[in-house]
Amino acid sequence: MFTNIDECYIEILRLVKQAGSIINEKIHQHKDVLTKSCDVDLVTEWDQKVEKLLINGISSKYPDHKFIGEESTAMGEKIELTNAPTWIIDPIDGTMNFVHGLPHTCISIALLINKTTEIGIIYNPVLEQLFTARKGQGAFLNGAPIHVSDKKELRNSLIMLEMGTSRDPEKLEVILQNIRILTERAHGLRALGSAALNMCMVALGGADVYIEFGIHAWDIAAGDLIIREAGGVSIDPAGGPFDVMSRRALCASSIEVAQEMAKILIQYYPERD
Repeated sequence: MFTNIDECYIEILRLVKQAGSIINEKIHQHKDVLTKSCDVDLVTEWDQKVEKLLINGISSKYPDHKFIGEESTAMGEKIELTNAPTWIIDPIDGTMNFVHGLPHTCISIALLINKTTEIGIIYNPVLEQLFTARKGQGAFLNGAPIHVSDKKELRNSLIMLEMGTSRDPEKLEVILQNIRILTERAHGLRALGSAALNMCMVALGGADVYIEFGIHAWDIAAGDLIIREAGGVSIDPAGGPFDVMSRRALCASSIEVAQEMAKILIQYYPERD
């Protein structure tokens, strides 16, 4: 099955900007909020409408393409990553921020072909931040090239780290222990409330490391490509190869920082996507 990547890129940019206008319009309006796995795992009608807009728009042009979407998965659709062209979509990453009107929220979408990421787009329409990457073509913010920092040591690094939406006591304990460990060894810890935007901060050199357990493929697929095309690395938090379906990610400005951090982290292994 031949897929014209250039054509796909133009088409998805058009759809993402169209979807972004919905987020921009609704972020400061009242929203009906539902919960998913727990009281802080939120979803709104706009998450569902943005995902539907993207999937319907892509399907109308590429009827053979597959999808892994956050909200369709929440509705019970089975996740399966095959070699077929597959779009991995988070319609609103940072839903909690969206609900509260905090402007760190975005659309994250990636195209994988033969399980290799070809396109990654993360769009924060509220702050007008459009992060894009194509395999082998570099990473960009609003069309300007971006690059990771030059940090090679953890002690000089700024780390993006989230608590996540799970309230599992074991996971929370691991995160709190890692916060203590990292606070003593790094410049500082930060959190935007969006995995995708945290990764973009590493890609543009504003932060140096991103670590999270319990995220999903739709949180990290686009960000992984953007970071790598910006000169950074993505690995498993224990030091092995990155696996988009593992629900574990460690991304950094350099392999030296990533490996140094992997050696000191307390590990947590959630159920795979």
